[in-house]
Amino acid sequence: MLGASGFLGGALYKELYRYYNTFGTYHSGNIYSDNQHYLRFSLEDDDVFELLTKLRPSVIISALRGSFKDQLETHELIVAYAQQSGSHVVFLSSANVFDAFTNYPSYENDKTLSESIYGKLKIRIETLLMRHLPEEQYVIARLPMTFGVASPRIEELKNKLLLDEAIEVFPHLVMNTTTQTKVCQQLHYIINRKLHGIFHLGSTDLIHHKEFIHELLIMLDLNRKPNYKNVYTSNFDRYLAVLPRDNKLPKHLQITNEMVIEGSKKYNSDTL
Repeated sequence: MLGASGFLGGALYKELYRYYNTFGTYHSGNIYSDNQHYLRFSLEDDDVFELLTKLRPSVIISALRGSFKDQLETHELIVAYAQQSGSHVVFLSSANVFDAFTNYPSYENDKTLSESIYGKLKIRIETLLMRHLPEEQYVIARLPMTFGVASPRIEELKNKLLLDEAIEVFPHLVMNTTTQTKVCQQLHYIINRKLHGIFHLGSTDLIHHKEFIHELLIMLDLNRKPNYKNVYTSNFDRYLAVLPRDNKLPKHLQITNEMVIEGSKKYNSDTL
């Protein structure tokens, strides 16, 4: 697990380590130094090929963060190792690979096109996997906005409410969402069943960003009145949503926006 000290990487490590001989990497922090299954790894300074050669993983999960240049170079080495070893690669991608398309939601085999630097990076890494590995050897997991208890987005909302700062909402943005818990369950299933290809791990329904944030804040019951700042990037609805069609998971692994809100509600006024 590359990037196991991050929000999603850490959650996924906790999901998998009881069932598999799982190792994770971290960049900094003494809390991991005594854990023999956590290895320090610097995206800028260390050689991932050398690390993988030492560990010899059958599955490489990438939840890396860092400079875009270093991320790309590191994934080139990951692909090179996978070509040599036959290891499977699971790459956590993003709905932003479609952020240049605004008129409809996106499905697994739709053409990717992005206007953002972040989305373009994800496309480059996805392309690297698809060009240099057989489909049986990779999983590209595209994620929408991810919420859930203790998620960075929940923390940000809580802090803005505490400080009475404006919360940006996008009334014309149509999206889907998920939680870290559901993503971990889905990826566990994909790995366990040795599935491959492209998966869209978002909720099965769509919602406007402003409506979702408003319903989320009501559910969180933070005892603060939100101060919304409406941001309009278009005069019409624009979509940033990844829906499953070709690689649907079983019903118990699917999620709705209502379930995302429900799964984020453990933050309440007692935690302020």
